[in-house]
Amino acid sequence: MTTQVIVLNGGSSSGKSGLVRCLQEVLPDPWPAFGVDSFVEALPARMKGADGGITFAPDGGVNVGADFRALDAAWTEGVAAMARAGAKVIIDDVFLGGPASQQRWQKALAGLAVLWVGVRCDSAVAAAREIARGDRIRGMAAAQAQLVHEGVRYDLEVDTTHAESLECARTIAAHIG
Repeated sequence: MTTQVIVLNGGSSSGKSGLVRCLQEVLPDPWPAFGVDSFVEALPARMKGADGGITFAPDGGVNVGADFRALDAAWTEGVAAMARAGAKVIIDDVFLGGPASQQRWQKALAGLAVLWVGVRCDSAVAAAREIARGDRIRGMAAAQAQLVHEGVRYDLEVDTTHAESLECARTIAAHIG
């Protein structure tokens, strides 16, 4: 079956965004990308820093409430519906819940051909990228570097510590069926 969805999972500042842009260039068909960062940006301001929404702790931890989870479930199903309607889709996520986060997507994407990709990056390198970006809470990259991969199963893993995004994109593209 031809791959319909690519799910990238990696911690903050692991290089997923650059990898997505390179994938969109090297893949022959148009692949729109949907990322958890864009989803969070789309939330009403009142949900950021609120009990039912999403909060970012000073140490880089992330906590989500019931309202966030409900909207996230709808977003996940919406992205899956696009793939079912014929769009080839790239998902850029951060599996803070490990296997439970993956299971959420597995349920939504059931029946679709999915390539599960782990995007790894050394925590020190991710932390340096985090500082250079300037738009993240310090400590988030280091806290997530290994956590998001614990208990998650992949078809393929790439490591952006020393490999360029384009090289990683080509590796992923070679696995698209």
